[in-house]
Amino acid sequence: MPAPLRPLGISQGVAHAALAGPEELARAAGLPTVLRLGSNESPFGPSPKALAAIRAAAAAENRYGDPSLAELRAAIAAHHGVAEANVTVGAGIDDLLGWIVRAYVAPGGPTIAGLGSFPTFEMHATGFGTHLTRVPYRPEARLDLDGFIAAARRAGGGLLFVPNPDNPSGSVYAWSDIVAFLDALPDDSLVIHDEAYANFLPPERAFPRDAIDPRMIRLRTFSKEYGLAGARVGYALGAPEAIAALDAVRLLYGISRTSQAAALAALEDGAFIAEVVREIAEGREEYRALGERIGAPTLPSTTNFVLFDFGTPERAKSILDGLLRRGIHVRKPAFPPLDTYVRISVGADHERARLARALTEIIA
Repeated sequence: MPAPLRPLGISQGVAHAALAGPEELARAAGLPTVLRLGSNESPFGPSPKALAAIRAAAAAENRYGDPSLAELRAAIAAHHGVAEANVTVGAGIDDLLGWIVRAYVAPGGPTIAGLGSFPTFEMHATGFGTHLTRVPYRPEARLDLDGFIAAARRAGGGLLFVPNPDNPSGSVYAWSDIVAFLDALPDDSLVIHDEAYANFLPPERAFPRDAIDPRMIRLRTFSKEYGLAGARVGYALGAPEAIAALDAVRLLYGISRTSQAAALAALEDGAFIAEVVREIAEGREEYRALGERIGAPTLPSTTNFVLFDFGTPERAKSILDGLLRRGIHVRKPAFPPLDTYVRISVGADHERARLARALTEIIA
C-alpha cells in the first residue's frame, strides 16, 4: 500500500497554556462559566447599530458575504482618509499576521518579536518555518526598540512585529518614536505596527489616521472598543503594493456576511465608541486605586487592561490560580520582567467590584 503524505510536524511554537480560552479553563476547573477578564474583550458589547445590522444580515446567512469586502473597505478608507488601495480586511489581526508572514518571509527568513509579546505572530513565524529572534523587554517593562534594531541589523533586515500600544505591558511609544525606529532599520525591513489598542489613546497621543509608509503595515481590529471580538474582523493599512501582496494570500470568503455588516455599522457609531473608551479609562483608574489598596502597584496603561505587580512570579501565579478558583479568568505574562504581573481586562462596574472582592479575599 502506498504511504500517505506525512505532515511536516512544525509546531506553532507557543505553549498551549498561553492559548487556552476561558471556556477550556472553566471546564478544567469544573466551573459552568467564568468572568472573562483575561482576553481584553469589551464588557459593553457591540453598539446598538451593530446589533441591528447583525439581525438584519442574519436572514441572508445562506449566502456568502461579498468576497471583495468592497463596502467595508470603502468605509474604512474614508474613516482613515486613505485610498481603498491602502486597505484590506481579514478575520481579526490574528488572521492578518499569518498573511503577512506568508506573503513576505521565506522559510528560514528573519522575523523579530518581543520575548513574551502577543503570541500569535510567534505562532505564524514558527509555523511558516522562519528564523524567529525574540528580543527581551526592557527592565521598565517596555518593548526594546533598540534591541529590535540591533537584531534587524544582524539579520540584514527582516519582518518585525511591534504591538503599540503593547500587549501585554500596556505601554506605548509615541508616533515620533516609531518614525525614528523605521529610519534606523536596515533596508529589507518591514514593520508590523499592531494598533489593536490605539483607539484607547488620549487625543493628544493619538496616532495619525492617514499615515501610510511602505516600510510599515498598520493593523487595527473591531475586537476591542467596537465590541465585536466574536465577529472576527480586523484590517490592514499599507502601501498599495503591500495590500496587493496580502490580498494575494487571503481567504476569499473569510469574512461572513453578518461580520461585514456588523463592522460597517460599528464604524459609523462614533458616539458609542467614545463612551466605551471613556468608561474604560474610568475602569483603569479604578484598577490603579485597587492596586494601591491591596499592595499590588499597577503599570500605567493605554489599553483596556492593566497589569498588577505581585512581586514574584510564584505569587503572581498563586493570584492567577486563586482568581480562577473563584470563577475569574485573567492572564499572567510568562517571561521577565513581566512575569511578576497579572494582566486583568477592564470589566464593567459589577465585574470590577467582583474582582476587587476576590483579590482582597485572596490576599487576606
